[in-house]
Amino acid sequence: MNAQERLFQYIAFDTTSDENAEESVCPSTENQKNLARALVEEMKRLGMDDARMDGFGYVYGSLPENCSCGEPCIGLIAHMDTSSSARGADIKARVVKNYDGGDILLNAEKKIVMSPGQFESLLDYKGKDLIVTDGTTLLGADDKSGIAEILTAVEKLRDSGRSHGKIAVAFTPDEEIGRGANHFDVERFGAQFAYTVDGGKLGELEYENFNAAAAAVTVNGVNIHPGDAKNRMKNAVLIAIEFNSMLPPHEIPACTEGYEGFHHLSHMTGDEEKCELRYIIRDHDRTLFEAKKADFEKIAAFLNGRYGENTVELKLRDSYYNMKEKIEPHLFLIDRAKKAMREAGVEPKTVPIRGGTDGARLSFMGLLCPNLSTGGHNFHGRFEYIPVQSMDSMVDVLVNLVSSDRACCETE
Repeated sequence: MNAQERLFQYIAFDTTSDENAEESVCPSTENQKNLARALVEEMKRLGMDDARMDGFGYVYGSLPENCSCGEPCIGLIAHMDTSSSARGADIKARVVKNYDGGDILLNAEKKIVMSPGQFESLLDYKGKDLIVTDGTTLLGADDKSGIAEILTAVEKLRDSGRSHGKIAVAFTPDEEIGRGANHFDVERFGAQFAYTVDGGKLGELEYENFNAAAAAVTVNGVNIHPGDAKNRMKNAVLIAIEFNSMLPPHEIPACTEGYEGFHHLSHMTGDEEKCELRYIIRDHDRTLFEAKKADFEKIAAFLNGRYGENTVELKLRDSYYNMKEKIEPHLFLIDRAKKAMREAGVEPKTVPIRGGTDGARLSFMGLLCPNLSTGGHNFHGRFEYIPVQSMDSMVDVLVNLVSSDRACCETE
């Protein structure tokens, strides 16, 4: 089975995670376990006899070594859940064969079109085969393409006879809500180092990511009939708007790129009596990251001074940190990935992640874990797509990555 076929099987499972679920609930949605169970059965068919799902919905398994060269146990990791930013159920995917470089009509009934005028990356794939949606859901290539590429690589390696050490594989729940490493069993996983396969454009290689935090702002107001409101009403909605207006207006995702950090208002709900805002805070630089969090604290304190104590309640929670400090002393991990890419005809490009992966937290948990591309684009949205050829190339990259290149290695 190839990676495309596997991806189409996996996206039939709705695995949307839920950031509103209690922290103690893992996975955050039971549906994720349906895919997990299917993956365990598939892994066993591939010769991974120790494949299992634990009580938290994590899937683990390994392909035994087939040589005696003392190769390290290398881990490959992807996540099963999909973002709630777009609907992840009833996905209708199809392949646009030999893409001509023009507009792609995703949905005739709803007149939904994906155009290179809006998504310039499409122009890089003229003549390629693109997996797209019908424009009403996400595709789920983030990160089911990573799962598909890993298991296709395992199958290809098993059948090729190429020598390799033990290969540890894991698929995690709840990565999209920042909880993918919460219950990861690093010791039992057993890898000496690992790679997440959770990136974007083919060839991208990432070991720098944002420091990340979540901010929950609750504004407590006092609602009075508008006719009697003078000097008495404390409108929570207006105070919430005031809070947001005091944040640096240029430090939002729409105004930043590269290493530039941001704050992002992802959710707002409420009325005059109570209003809630949800933010994520990101920066590659730890000092700037701490300064951004301090801005939130200063604004909350200022508004409480203006409107009264406990008007604004602020909860800040760190999510993960920049793994650069953990990876830089071990750049052989990056060199190994670059070599594997070049052997597969893929030109590697080291880029910073404007986001995070399970690998960031795992690197701080003792499992060094850079991130590799999957080949996909426009993740978390209705215009998500991935070229078939990019997936096939990533399968070859992963095979090269975990194979032994020692001439003395003899298959047992």
